[in-house]
Amino acid sequence: MAIICRSTTASQEHEPKQDLENDQTPPLIFNPSLLNLQSQIPNQFIWPDEEKPSIDIPELNVPFIDLSRSQDSTLEASSLIAEACTKHGFFLVVNHGVSESLISDAHRFMDRFFDMPLAGKQRAQRKAGESCGYASSFTGRFSTKLPWKETLSFKYSNENSASRTVQDYFSGTLGQEFEQFGKVYQDYCEAMSSLSLKIMELLGISLGVNREYFRGFFEENDSIMRLNYYPPCQTPDLTLGTGPHCDPSSLTILHQDHVNGLQVFVDNQWQSILPNPKAFVVNIGDTFMALSNGMFKSCLHRAVVNRECARKSMAFFLCPKKDKVVKPPSEFSKKMTPRRYPDFTWPMFLEFTQKHYRADVNTLDSFSNWVIANKNLI
Repeated sequence: MAIICRSTTASQEHEPKQDLENDQTPPLIFNPSLLNLQSQIPNQFIWPDEEKPSIDIPELNVPFIDLSRSQDSTLEASSLIAEACTKHGFFLVVNHGVSESLISDAHRFMDRFFDMPLAGKQRAQRKAGESCGYASSFTGRFSTKLPWKETLSFKYSNENSASRTVQDYFSGTLGQEFEQFGKVYQDYCEAMSSLSLKIMELLGISLGVNREYFRGFFEENDSIMRLNYYPPCQTPDLTLGTGPHCDPSSLTILHQDHVNGLQVFVDNQWQSILPNPKAFVVNIGDTFMALSNGMFKSCLHRAVVNRECARKSMAFFLCPKKDKVVKPPSEFSKKMTPRRYPDFTWPMFLEFTQKHYRADVNTLDSFSNWVIANKNLI
């Protein structure tokens, strides 16, 4: 696999409940600059042989969706999306209208955050059972198959135009000196929310429902933004940056830097999606898979690391407003097979993935069984 390095600057998984860390042993501190001085990375970061990364893999044929609007291009885009989403759920969007300078600023501030000393980043330390905050390889949550990465996650709310959820998070958690960070990521999340609503229109057309249906469902979204940092690793063939999983959320909009690392499991093999600074990688998550009654797929994917340089990416996870009930549109009931998944709300699913289950290819089915066994939750 080719490695394309832009720079060499230094710096959720989910697991079955029985594998979660439950003893009183202090968690391992993930400090890659020190860990890379050892002859081999600690055993906690070494993945089983059947899950270790592939070296040479093909590139996934992912459709480019041009969002420049005309009736013909909209119909073509919806057709391409339908084909991709019934197979693996991944596509790229170009001519998306998001400012290049905003994307550049978001990457620049991400560099600044992960270049901070560990103590500075720990001011935003993620608390047990929560989905947001700073996490250094989730060492406090899992004891095996640790991911070789750091993340910063924060909430975004599109409930009203005056909402400043992201700005308030940065200023309140990290201090007023991070006000500019908050402003950049507030603007970035607003751009991602707007972009996701455009994509939802195309998904509606692709599924044969009113183009406004899914846009309206996600208009007041309660979403999550995540900054990912994958440090270099002296033995990248033993570990993973992010383990194989399907995203529990509805839609993921990812912007990669110039370093390869994203891999998708399609046709019984891992395939890569190469970085493209002009495009966003979009993929269907489990929640939208449930909304489509399984017609559109949430696909297994992972991130690999390398020996030469760090990799960074930004992921916006579109999620429904907390009180929205996730169920297929009523139009589906007349022309579809029986319901595959029970009704649920996003907070239920989020709690399941944070406290009971480490996301994998079976997350949605396992959650559905959990909901059925706990019918009093709705």
